[in-house]
Amino acid sequence: MCMITVLGSINVDIIIEAPRLPQPGETVVGLAYDLMPGGKGANQALAAHRAGARTMLVGAVGRDAFADTALVTLREEGIDLTHVQRSMGFRTGLASVTVDPRGNNQVVVASGANYEVSAANLPEGSVDRWKMLLLQMEIQAGEVEKAVSLCHQAGGRTILNLAPALPISEPTLDAVEVLIVNEIEAVALAHSFALAGSNPQALAKALAERRGRAVVVTAGEKGAYLAQPGTRVLHFAAPNVSVFDTLGAGDAFVGAFAAALDAGMPLIEACRRGVAAGSLACTKAGAQAAMPRMPEIEAMAVQLVIS
Repeated sequence: MCMITVLGSINVDIIIEAPRLPQPGETVVGLAYDLMPGGKGANQALAAHRAGARTMLVGAVGRDAFADTALVTLREEGIDLTHVQRSMGFRTGLASVTVDPRGNNQVVVASGANYEVSAANLPEGSVDRWKMLLLQMEIQAGEVEKAVSLCHQAGGRTILNLAPALPISEPTLDAVEVLIVNEIEAVALAHSFALAGSNPQALAKALAERRGRAVVVTAGEKGAYLAQPGTRVLHFAAPNVSVFDTLGAGDAFVGAFAAALDAGMPLIEACRRGVAAGSLACTKAGAQAAMPRMPEIEAMAVQLVIS
């Protein structure tokens, strides 16, 4: 095990519980709200840490009261925050999250200080040979591309969670060791390449063949699909759990997946642990508060069915 460097977003989530999700132009009266730390970069760094990895987060927050809220859990858990910058010109990123009684959610993100996160902020040696870089798309796409290029040239390993599904260059996608997308992101990416595929399994296969490298498509309650060129797609069925909130599920999957790869486990075991972590995260409220720890992940992972 080396260390996972996460280059990504740090936010505060304003979570509103509502009887249902609003339609465009509609106002729905919420039941309660809370402020919680979030951001895909921060969430995945914490998820990987709780799944057993040493993690370092490279990002940015503002010089405001929200900055402390955004970093408190990461600091308490012992994640390396040495390279989290304090922006002079932007406030801490915010996400407005509306959650219905079934755990479904709508999210709008204001980037704030995340707009200043740069590949140039990566510390020397963090993307050297065999070291792992984990990225998402809540910072500028151009900086993601630069970071992937730096890591690829240095012989490092990269995992890209293309969330949200923003446009990104083909050389970047080709250089990434593992690409992780959900169903919506997979459809958007396949469409950009004029690829066929009407279900997660077909999309995973089409994208893996196009990339020539591994692709994982997460599919909510259906679990996840792992595709590698020239082999059949594997389906990892999600266990039945009592869903409270799906907000942190995707980030829990990615973090646990990355931690498993960093520990030298094969892709199949990484997917198994990712599905277990994502499922466990659905049983609790919030994003970071819901991230499971290694004993829970291991106990559930051994029960999963692969087909």
